[in-house]
Amino acid sequence: MIMTGTTMTIREMCDAFQVTPRTLRFYEAKELLFPIREGQKRLFTRRDRARLKLILRGKRFGFSLEEIRQLLDLYDLNDQQATQLIKTQELGQKHLADMERQRSELDLAIRDLKEQLTWVDEMVKSLHSSQAAE
Repeated sequence: MIMTGTTMTIREMCDAFQVTPRTLRFYEAKELLFPIREGQKRLFTRRDRARLKLILRGKRFGFSLEEIRQLLDLYDLNDQQATQLIKTQELGQKHLADMERQRSELDLAIRDLKEQLTWVDEMVKSLHSSQAAE
């Protein structure tokens, strides 16, 4: 991770977090990141890097950008992040339950598809053997 002092350029951020400049500009437009602006140049602070790490993790876990924004906004309540942690736990539990339900549905669909493919395979073999017998 190349850093100029305590800030990073957009290119350095892209390289460090494997995101595109467009992604960073999008998160800035959504007021999730607040880089220092020097003309056209954007300089991302340590706080921006921490926020981006949380944004990317939240997205991977299925959180909406609005949920992520709400969680990030709770950081500044001066309650040692207690409210932020409690809300994160609540949302995380909800998303985990959703993911486990989706996995269950996928497992069932996979099992059903495998059974259907086995049946189709048997039908194809039966057709081939009856055609070979003719």
